[in-house]
Amino acid sequence: MPQQNATLSPEFIGAQRKRLEALRDRLLGAEGRALAQERDAQAQHADEAGDAGDRSQDKPTNEIDQALHDVEARRLSDIDRALQKIAEGTYGLSDASGQPIPRERLEANPEAVVNVREAPPT
Repeated sequence: MPQQNATLSPEFIGAQRKRLEALRDRLLGAEGRALAQERDAQAQHADEAGDAGDRSQDKPTNEIDQALHDVEARRLSDIDRALQKIAEGTYGLSDASGQPIPRERLEANPEAVVNVREAPPT
């Protein structure tokens, strides 16, 4: 089984756990608020008759909302994986290669689970 990234102190890992939990809570809160706002908007306009032009104006907004949702869902997945790695004792080691992830990358992106060169294109 891989060992913990030796360059990371227990204090750093503990601080990262708190950051990750706060990020997860913030994203889950934002997603919950967005869903509630969408339901409210749909309920307010449910009785209004709309024409094809009205619906076509909603399409770009819906596509943007879906893209943002997808990004947030991916980030939540990465946060959960990073928290799992902390629990396993493998935080700071790449899921792809097992090599250490630089501390600077983890400071900038605490949910990073691979090195920059191993990350899929965005």
